[in-house]
Amino acid sequence: MFKAPRGTSDILPEEQVWWRYIENKAAEICRLYGYNRIDTPAFEDAGLFTRSVGEGTDIVNKEMYIFKDRSDNELALRPEGTAPVCRAYLEHGMDNMPQPVKLFYFADIFRYERPQAGRYRQHHQFGCEAIGDASPLLDAEVIHMALSFFSSLGLTNFSLQLNSIGCKKCRPAYLQKLTEYYRTLAQGLCGDCQTRLAKNPLRLLDCKKPGCQAAAEEAPRSADSLCDECSGHFQALKGYLDTLNINYSLSHRLVRGLDYYTRTVFEIQPSEGGSQSALGGGGRYDDLIVQIGGKETPAIGFAAGLERIVMNLKNQGVTVPESEKPTVFIACVGDKARETAIITAARLREDGISVTLSSGDRSLKAQLRHANTLGAAYAAIIGEDEVRAGTIMLRSMSTSEQQEIQQDELIAMLKAGNRCPKSPVEK
Repeated sequence: MFKAPRGTSDILPEEQVWWRYIENKAAEICRLYGYNRIDTPAFEDAGLFTRSVGEGTDIVNKEMYIFKDRSDNELALRPEGTAPVCRAYLEHGMDNMPQPVKLFYFADIFRYERPQAGRYRQHHQFGCEAIGDASPLLDAEVIHMALSFFSSLGLTNFSLQLNSIGCKKCRPAYLQKLTEYYRTLAQGLCGDCQTRLAKNPLRLLDCKKPGCQAAAEEAPRSADSLCDECSGHFQALKGYLDTLNINYSLSHRLVRGLDYYTRTVFEIQPSEGGSQSALGGGGRYDDLIVQIGGKETPAIGFAAGLERIVMNLKNQGVTVPESEKPTVFIACVGDKARETAIITAARLREDGISVTLSSGDRSLKAQLRHANTLGAAYAAIIGEDEVRAGTIMLRSMSTSEQQEIQQDELIAMLKAGNRCPKSPVEK
């Protein structure tokens, strides 16, 4: 028997209520902050990611799904959402629009990594990108938006972690300090970090292995090596966050897992779980669009994994609205009744009334049990007697009260929400 591939999952009907809840809240937050939706392809030219995400990152080195199509083009399933949005920004001339251009998306993300709670090889992401503005005021607004989104879901007990990793002017000097520090510790590092030391030393701070984390705690801090421009940007951002009464903690080990980040980086973490269970995060990527062929264009964004959010909603006992139940269940007995039932169902749906139409040869009692299981408000019962009389027996499933009405009265009665009067008649 076939099963879903390791690291993937089916989102079953009973789970969909959580996903729709999150998506609706996300869309509403984006409306409030002036973001418009964009959808990009599930696969792109692999070079888009190797150039932007960084060849020294785990995503590129270990986790990307890369393949060649029949024209020998090297493609990759989307491992993150920002680079495709920036590619679309350039390809469709959005740099000629009023800046910043604010875009949001829901996307499937593919990474070959070890599956764990809230982390899958195919997962689902909500993300926002604000492209074309370098102001720290925009950084503060994006962070405020991310926090507002999680709060709107009913989540509590999370914290904001903040850092600045500088820019292409001041980062080289910091990387030199970092490299010199780690050289004395090289023998105690894991194999991956020994490779990072030579190729991409900033990634040393992001290692999740306990031994390497201890070394990272004592490592030089990027915030101590910022140029005047980056330092001013960071100070202004912290001032805006203070103005908004947003609490934050400075985290010198926070660098995010992608090479395109510059200056501001942030993560929102639940009180339990640590850095590997972050609700979401993001930062500035002022050099990314240049790396993929555009002109210098400052930008900032954030993203959040839906699986991780669902897990935290459940852990915190957040109640979400139930899925909508059918307004009416049509039960029928006899061939002629089935003909009337299918016509009645079509008319109700045309009027915007949700209907579940019974099928098969089950008894009326079994059909009513089905209606009750589905949570239908009413059962419309049609038998041979009702067909001859042109009527329907309308039954309230909550009270068991029922009333015989004319077929052409059904829509008006359902829309009015009238209760059926008590009746001793049982079909």
